[in-house]
Amino acid sequence: MVARFTEKGWTLVLAESCTGGMVAQRITSVPGSSAVFLGGVVAYANDIKHDVLGVPSATLAAHGAVSAETALAMAQGARQLMHASVAASVTGIAGPGGATPCKPAGLVFVGVASAQCESTERFLFSGDRDAIRTQACNAVLAMLLNACRDFKDKEAETR
Repeated sequence: MVARFTEKGWTLVLAESCTGGMVAQRITSVPGSSAVFLGGVVAYANDIKHDVLGVPSATLAAHGAVSAETALAMAQGARQLMHASVAASVTGIAGPGGATPCKPAGLVFVGVASAQCESTERFLFSGDRDAIRTQACNAVLAMLLNACRDFKDKEAETR
């Protein structure tokens, strides 16, 4: 993913909640990541999601912190805040606490936003807290790889 972003001249930012910076750690472990990775926000509290990333209070009230709507707003806010080509976000319930019947432990939403497209995906992971966080991190990285392909297709369509 770093190589593809570098090749395209794209920059990347992150907005992480349940992964607590794990995605940023994985990206920055790749040599050359400084060419594309600008930074990230670990927005664990709803106040940070709202005050820093600009997630609307109405979105948090209507859908909750763990929702596709919030994941997309987090990505949009991070992209705007840090002036990046692409932003990814992740929000979820790593457990064991915090779960409800409607939102069980392992429920994670990932968002990706760019000028070309925006998308979210819902996941339901299993395992303990560490396993859920690791799977969530992997899902973000996979969505970013897919985004590289999607953006390439969109660029070709506009030519």
